[in-house]
This record gives sequence, C-alpha cells and structure tokens, in this order.
Amino acid sequence: MHHVAIMKKSWGLTNKILSGHKKIESRWYSVKCRPWNAIGSGDTVYFKDSGDYIRIKTKVRKVMQFTNLTPKKVGEILDKYGKDDGIEKRKIGGFFKMFKNKKYCILVFLKDPKKVKQFKIDKSGFGSMSAWITTDNVSKIKK
Repeated sequence: MHHVAIMKKSWGLTNKILSGHKKIESRWYSVKCRPWNAIGSGDTVYFKDSGDYIRIKTKVRKVMQFTNLTPKKVGEILDKYGKDDGIEKRKIGGFFKMFKNKKYCILVFLKDPKKVKQFKIDKSGFGSMSAWITTDNVSKIKK
C-alpha cells in the first residue's frame, strides 16, 4: 500500500525525516482513523508539508498501535519514542499537553527516507482536511 502523510509545515518535521532525526511518524487520535489498521511493514509513505508538493518517500519498518490511552500512557510513549519522533526533549511537555487526552496512538517506524521528484496530489474523495491518505498506488492520485 501507499500512504500520503500531510505534515504541519510550521513544525518542520519533513526536513527531520530527510536528515534522519525523525525515524518515527506518530499520529494521535480521539477516534480511530487512517492509518489505523491500514498500514504495515513494507508499505511506502510519501510525505508533504501542508500546501506543498510531495517531496519525500520512506518505507515502513514496523507499526505499533496503542489504545485506551491515559495521560500516564501518553507520557510514557512520548518519553520512550519522542526523540525518534523528532521531538526535542525541551518540547516534550508541549506535545504532552496536546496529546494527553487522546485515546489512540499509532507509531510508524520509517526507514530509507529519500527525496523524490516533487509532485502534487488530488485529494478529491478523501476529504479536504484529510491528513493521511491510503491508496493502492500513489500514481492514481497524482495531479
């Protein structure tokens, strides 16, 4: 499967993926949504900053999913995986505040990040606010 992860541009995380400082992509939810139960080892994830072109692709090494989160569990996940998620130690507290009441977390372990020739996608049918798209082939949504 192919996935497109749309990142919050102001956080600067796509550059951390390319540099190898971000080895995990985390998604935190109040309700289960993509890529929950839709991503696995060997899949390909394409990354783009919001409003920009896709410019990075990686392979998925492994996936971990957490349910029934509590603030304590959220803190433990951030402490254990935050650095590899590209979160600087001094910023963990801010991310804890954002995520402490979430009920689900998915960690996507990345490998082999590469720049790709930039391209746009057509999000029609996925919802204009969709931050994660799953397709059997990304070429089907290229503009």
